Amino acid sequence: MSENPSPAVGSVSSRGEHTAYEERLSAFVGKVVVEQREGPDAVNLPMIRHWVETMEDTNPVHLDDEAARATGRSGIVAPATMVQAFTMPTYAEKMGGGIQSGMGELFALLDEAGYTSVVATNSEYEFERELVLGDTVSVEEVVESISPEKKTGLGVGCFLTTVRTYRDGNGEVVATQRWRLLKFRPPTPAGGDAATGGDADRPKGLRPRPAINLDNQFFWDGVAARELRIQRCQGCQSLRHPPGPACPKCGSYEWDWVVASGRGTLYSYVIGHHPQLPGFDYPLHIGLVELEEGPRFVTDLVGVTEEDLVIGNSFVLDWLECDPELTLPVFRPAEEA
Repeated sequence: MSENPSPAVGSVSSRGEHTAYEERLSAFVGKVVVEQREGPDAVNLPMIRHWVETMEDTNPVHLDDEAARATGRSGIVAPATMVQAFTMPTYAEKMGGGIQSGMGELFALLDEAGYTSVVATNSEYEFERELVLGDTVSVEEVVESISPEKKTGLGVGCFLTTVRTYRDGNGEVVATQRWRLLKFRPPTPAGGDAATGGDADRPKGLRPRPAINLDNQFFWDGVAARELRIQRCQGCQSLRHPPGPACPKCGSYEWDWVVASGRGTLYSYVIGHHPQLPGFDYPLHIGLVELEEGPRFVTDLVGVTEEDLVIGNSFVLDWLECDPELTLPVFRPAEEA
């Protein structure tokens, strides 16, 4: 992505208006947009249980007091990233407007320039200590930076970075979170920028290239050989996907791979309509297929009708030639294959 050399920002066209707009926008940098507030509930076992069961986190230190003490801890600890969950407002607070935030004012200013769509891009945590049962957690959020206008695959927009500081009941910092969003101008249905009226003749474009590293090179070598390779731990023989450097069950760093049968059942799915990115055909059918071998695989579902999208239906492996340089494993209904 690159900075837009044009001084224009969205609908703010004249130089004087642009300067005034930039000043209003830059005034938010360093501003507190969420005043420090305490979460509705203290750290508690039921919420931890819901979290670890949903995440399939089997670490016993989150539910078993004796196991936690055996590691040198004082007792049960919450999963680290639950720090945000313990500060989220309740449903009643959200619906009743009881939580006030300066973020709405900032979003309205970005909307003014045509950046009406938003997508989260990344979240970075730093943890000072683990949360224990009975801890109360508060959060304060400050705007760290607002980028110049950028051109991205989603459209022209600005990256907004805030820092959330989480504190315990004594006011001590337990974690910080750097949260980044992209507020962007959505493309027109024709595929162009909303400010330029679109470009119906713009080429479809290419799908994003995979990020290949030492952990997943074997997988993409398998794709080139038309094999769906699944990583296997040499310590406990468990299969895992996506690939990673260490086994989440036994911690072993030794692994090899097996070739999957290419058969599975539909575990879940979603149909994507927006935002429409280059290289994809919409609506986009995205499935979570549970392979015959056990691991679940996120994939495009091709050749599907609405009747095929039934949890438990059988699917089989196929190959999608996206372009001369990119082939992807996809799944189609078994009866069609």
